[in-house]
Amino acid sequence: MFLARIYITLKPAVNDPQGLTVQNGLHSLGYASVADVRIGKYLELRVAGDDAGQAEADVARMCDQLLANPVIEEFRFSLEAVAE
Repeated sequence: MFLARIYITLKPAVNDPQGLTVQNGLHSLGYASVADVRIGKYLELRVAGDDAGQAEADVARMCDQLLANPVIEEFRFSLEAVAE
């Protein structure tokens, strides 16, 4: 069994209105040193199996097909073997 930790973020060229709202809120609270905020998604998946290569390929396909929007988002993930 594997634990996949997936991070999905907007591509750098895509505007992030949520991030801008959070940045403005932080500035309003006195955190003027915050230069940029980007909002993303974090997911954890448990993937059954013993083959790390197959699990990695499966997670990449899941991200490409459903979890991330390839037009505006990019993803990265780590895979860790865990006890069942």
